[in-house]
Amino acid sequence: MKKILAMLALAASTQAFAADELHLYNWNNYLSEAAAKNFEAYCKCKLVQDYYGDNEEMLAKLAAGAKGYDMVVPTGFAVDALIKQGKAQPLDKTQLPNFKNLNPGYLNSFFDKGNKYSAPYAFTTTLIGYNETKLKQLGLGDKVNTWALIFDPALLAKIKGKVTVLDSQRELVSAALMYLGKPANSTNPADWKAARDVILKAKPYWAAFNNQSYIKELTVGNIYVAFGYSNDMFQAQQDAKKAKRNFALNFSLQKEGNTLSLDNFVVLKDAPRKDLAYKFINFMLDGKNAAGLTNELGNGNPNAAAGKFVKTELTKIPAIFPSATDLPRLQQLHDLNAKDRRELNKVWSEIKLK
Repeated sequence: MKKILAMLALAASTQAFAADELHLYNWNNYLSEAAAKNFEAYCKCKLVQDYYGDNEEMLAKLAAGAKGYDMVVPTGFAVDALIKQGKAQPLDKTQLPNFKNLNPGYLNSFFDKGNKYSAPYAFTTTLIGYNETKLKQLGLGDKVNTWALIFDPALLAKIKGKVTVLDSQRELVSAALMYLGKPANSTNPADWKAARDVILKAKPYWAAFNNQSYIKELTVGNIYVAFGYSNDMFQAQQDAKKAKRNFALNFSLQKEGNTLSLDNFVVLKDAPRKDLAYKFINFMLDGKNAAGLTNELGNGNPNAAAGKFVKTELTKIPAIFPSATDLPRLQQLHDLNAKDRRELNKVWSEIKLK
């Protein structure tokens, strides 16, 4: 009998240990290894991450019934979508004493008034990263501040096959809209068709639609221009320096405007371990821990308490810390209603199939 009880106790402890896992559905390159290890040591649990490269990918997977995730890190408009779909758990802020560290300027956003469901984590700008050395050699060094670099066939002819763009309907169509002088959130069918036409004219010059490997492709010199996220471009730049490449990488905002993505922690309503989710959010909202996001990964930081821990040189990069001049040109994408989503899907299908 004692042997049976001992075996049952061992089995129970093993199951409890196995259950001490936080399952985070996250963006690629959005949590440093050091932060992950430090959290695991802090909570005496295991952090298991799965990755997505686009908000639409994450939303589609959850809508299809994916289970087992405790948390996601959606951009503003995707927070709105999760709330409307009933998938977001209202936050118990009594379990988040470090919530007070957040900059009030990033709270009470259009997608979650009062931050009932979300806690701001990081922001990125969607922009152009480039091989500065190669573009200067090709006479394109003065074109990095305009979307024309990825949309104008006259410029693209000089870098054909050396350009990748995000495989994201919202981001790519929005960039084309801004290039045309239209609002990034326009839902005017005529504007979408004009953006589609711009993209289709540029598409033959691109190497690929790429969410996953453009950091590496830039770092090794396989491509010269990438349309992507500022934190990814920062990572590529640092990787190229460490590898002592014979070229320099850089990234910049565009004069026509850029999208700013405020990404947030959201606990899912069916999360198996909400307790660990709260521990993780509060841990990451600590000022020193939050600063690591900027220092190591190059993300913009909505955490006011992180400021004194952020490297001074990073605060001077406009794509990471936009200036007062840049801020008015940055737009956050809004969620689409069902009708507009269907229309944009049609436009996207035309882009991808032609």
